Amino acid sequence: MRRTAGAIAVSALSAIVLIGPAAPGYAGADRSHDARLSVTPVSNPRPALVSGGDVLVRVSGSGGTPKLAVDGHPSATVAHAQPDGSWLALVTGMAGGRHRITATRGRQRADLTVDNHSVNGPVFSGSQQLPYICQTPSFGLPPADPPACAVPTQVSYLYKTTAGSFVPLADPASRPADLASAQVNGHAVPYVVRLEQGTIDRAVYQIAALYDGTAPVPWSPDQSWNRRLVYTFGGGCDGGFHQGTSTGGVVNDLFLAQGYAVASSTLNVLDTNCSTIISAEAAMMVKEHFIEVYGPVAHTIGWGGSGGAIQQYDIADQYPGILDGIVPGVSFTDPFTTTGPVADCRLLDRYFAAGGAGFTPAQRQAVSGFRSYDSCVSWDATFASRITATDSCDSSIPVALRWNPVTNPSGVKCSAAEQLVNQLGRDPRTGFARSPVDNVGVQYGLQALRDGQISAQQFADLNAGIGGFDYTGKPVPQRSSADPKALAASYRDDVVNSGGLGLASTPVIDQRIDLDLAGFGNDIHTTEWSYVMRARMTAAGTAANQVIIENSVATAAAASVYELAAMDRWLSAIDADRSGRPLPAKVRTDRPADISDGCFRDDGTLVRERLSYGGSGQCASLFPVGSNTRLVAGEPLAMPVLSCALRPLDFAGYPVAFTAAQKAELRSAFPTGVCDYGRRGPQQRRPAGVWLSYSR
Repeated sequence: MRRTAGAIAVSALSAIVLIGPAAPGYAGADRSHDARLSVTPVSNPRPALVSGGDVLVRVSGSGGTPKLAVDGHPSATVAHAQPDGSWLALVTGMAGGRHRITATRGRQRADLTVDNHSVNGPVFSGSQQLPYICQTPSFGLPPADPPACAVPTQVSYLYKTTAGSFVPLADPASRPADLASAQVNGHAVPYVVRLEQGTIDRAVYQIAALYDGTAPVPWSPDQSWNRRLVYTFGGGCDGGFHQGTSTGGVVNDLFLAQGYAVASSTLNVLDTNCSTIISAEAAMMVKEHFIEVYGPVAHTIGWGGSGGAIQQYDIADQYPGILDGIVPGVSFTDPFTTTGPVADCRLLDRYFAAGGAGFTPAQRQAVSGFRSYDSCVSWDATFASRITATDSCDSSIPVALRWNPVTNPSGVKCSAAEQLVNQLGRDPRTGFARSPVDNVGVQYGLQALRDGQISAQQFADLNAGIGGFDYTGKPVPQRSSADPKALAASYRDDVVNSGGLGLASTPVIDQRIDLDLAGFGNDIHTTEWSYVMRARMTAAGTAANQVIIENSVATAAAASVYELAAMDRWLSAIDADRSGRPLPAKVRTDRPADISDGCFRDDGTLVRERLSYGGSGQCASLFPVGSNTRLVAGEPLAMPVLSCALRPLDFAGYPVAFTAAQKAELRSAFPTGVCDYGRRGPQQRRPAGVWLSYSR
């Protein structure tokens, strides 16, 4: 595996292009106003990471039509004049590898070197997972052959009826009597939608946008498009090995009705692919293709909940610039931090089911930290199996291909960590991806003991009996101990979201729907996670770029309307900022004054007030915030470690007096000590940087 900082790789390939994360709106305007001729990439501002054999470029500083050449050979590519005086040209037909694109005008010359990658990937995510099950027919596309699972692009059309539904439209030139209208920049346009589907990076991608009756071209944008892109992400978290049957969703009235284009792919659904690195790559490639079809984008807004929120937060931090602003809903920080409480819930459920030393429902709730222990029940039933080798395999993966310790020891292991083996590495002793799951030293129920909610005997019995997991994900009597190499990689590669890399350059509106008591399955989306992310961002430098909006299910639609408009205003203010300030400073200072923390009351009124964990005010009263298993075991709010540093047991530090037998039980439970959260965890380190590559 090779890890390189993307900005360094880019600078080695081109001396003329913009280096590093692109500022919002960069691709949509000629910012140089320089008489010197230059050629810059538009569809992907990182020329080392171009894919698909083509790239949209902008030529600036030319008084007339520039001529283009590729690798010294004249190109048939035509440059098209733009209102700002620059020229756009779509260079096509590039084979894999490096190419020199040259623009000339008279005696002036400018060069751009790009590195083209296969449309099937990978670009930076590293070795692709095998085997890989194709699922293109789920989208009405023809069957495909593994491992590329590639099919030709297909375009179809839909329209929205006046009754509010979307129906197929065989002839996009027709205007049915029940055709609705959309409003784009204050003008009514026919609500006809162009839906493009195909395969990129082994995923099925989808692009939806209003259609004005002409085929989209990148130098003359569709008049029913508002020049903005919403990129959607889907939830879950699973081990992969299949293409997926859904995207983050693109036929969405909230976006399309206002002229936004919408894009996503199956590898942007965490239940298909639990690697935020692979998701980032897929999003980059799909966005690149979108720009080559539709033209420059003013800004791109991330959207999606649960696992879709994880992808937004992590892509913004690890691969900044793909998303200019993010609106993560019912968020979590990253897959591995979340795995701690998820795994805890499986262990607690088994402990309580086996007798549990007579814990009452109220005591179980106190030990879990959640507002209701039902959240733990839901975690166990829905996602705890994702750490196991076989229990979470997608139904598309034939049983004959799946791992079996006796009959198929080299078969498919379906634990979610398999998607991150390029980062974690593989343990040669077991053949499994190295695991960062750890609960050594965790004092379950510590806060409940301090609060007098459980007895000293219950505390001792619980911690002696909780157990952990073996490398296959099976519960065992011993605590789980993380692989040191997996821990080091998780921190170094920012798989545990640091909150302090690219995220500081990204506006965030965290959509927090109050689901803590929403019933089975929904109640895993507990509110404290928004504040865990805020604490992590604060510890890394600042959370001034994060706004949290709380609301109930009843006001979720109204909140979404507000949050989309607010994010667009925020990004538009940044786009208009021509100062020389660094992007993180623009993100903080250009936020409109009325965009702030707050909550929606059920009457639709937005209450604006600063929100904090354990705070007071109207919002805290309307939407109480609970905790989780690790927080009530003493971990700080930022939950910064996967595995804690240890200190010796000190019985004098507890608010109760333990008997000799209880002390012996606790010494047995914690033979190496208990968590010391005041110290850096084992292998914990600063992330290596942004735009890391795992491709050789």
